[in-house]
Amino acid sequence: GHIYKDKHRFLNMVRKYNHLFFDLDHTLWDFDTNSKLSLLDIFDEFELSQKITVDFDEFYIKYLHHNKILWERYQNGFISADELKWRRMWRTLLEFKIGDEALSKSLSQRFLEILPTKKNLFPHTIEILNYLTEKKYSIHLITNGFEKTQWSKLKNSKMEHFFEHVITSEGSNSMKPEKEIFELVLNENHLHPNEVIFIDDSAQHIDGAKNAGIKNSFLHQTNEAVEKLFSKING
Repeated sequence: GHIYKDKHRFLNMVRKYNHLFFDLDHTLWDFDTNSKLSLLDIFDEFELSQKITVDFDEFYIKYLHHNKILWERYQNGFISADELKWRRMWRTLLEFKIGDEALSKSLSQRFLEILPTKKNLFPHTIEILNYLTEKKYSIHLITNGFEKTQWSKLKNSKMEHFFEHVITSEGSNSMKPEKEIFELVLNENHLHPNEVIFIDDSAQHIDGAKNAGIKNSFLHQTNEAVEKLFSKING
């Protein structure tokens, strides 16, 4: 279950902190749903079913496989952001015996135009951000994403006004789970790590925050994690 389902307990949990650091994708913005819808759009727009003679689901499974591999290579510094963007399309098309670099680059460009226009958020996201803003919490965003894409997501989903600072990996030349990206936000806001709580869906990113001294880091993938955090904060 998702943490925001029990929003009262979530809001109770954060009350001891003045500053909240949120992740964007998979935490507030429903990346999986929005990404799949965007890929479906380009699959139809470029008439890929005629070119590769498989249905969308098969294309999608291959894309997820290659995207994961290339994101890891990008995060480890082996390939550039531009290479990641078009090569995931290139490698997916190769699975269907199409070696077309121009098409891959067109698919990539269109995908990144469409993706940030999608607006699916997790349940209660806006409600929680409204509440935190009304209660004068300072809300910050730390995201491993491309500057232009992430800002477009925030604007299109009507979230940009909630955040005092938006730090992207591309804009900061650092990337979660590296501790530098967390230290950058702490230093820019003259914050002590104990003053903040960090909320993310990745265990690796949580470890990165802890390496920067942010002990109150919260992995929200499971209800068990929620229970553990509530007992830690409230007990």
